[in-house]
Amino acid sequence: MQLNGKYALKHNTRDVKCVIDKIDYVLNINTLEQIHGHTSLAMNEIGKIHIRTTKPLFFDPYTINRHTGSLILIDEATNETVAAGMIL
Repeated sequence: MQLNGKYALKHNTRDVKCVIDKIDYVLNINTLEQIHGHTSLAMNEIGKIHIRTTKPLFFDPYTINRHTGSLILIDEATNETVAAGMIL
């Protein structure tokens, strides 16, 4: 998943286009250290990102409702799932 990459976002029954605006950090799963300055996330990496969508989404935080607080990102070029996410 690349910074400024264009993806399709699937949230419940809604599909919208989105762009990855910012990657706050990638989490080192061995030390739980937050590593800043990344421009992409590799397979199985965990990170905190900001997404800009073309249409508004109506959601609840994942801790309140996991169905409306989760999403999937799909690469528009390959149609492959590149990420699953939780909305904070």
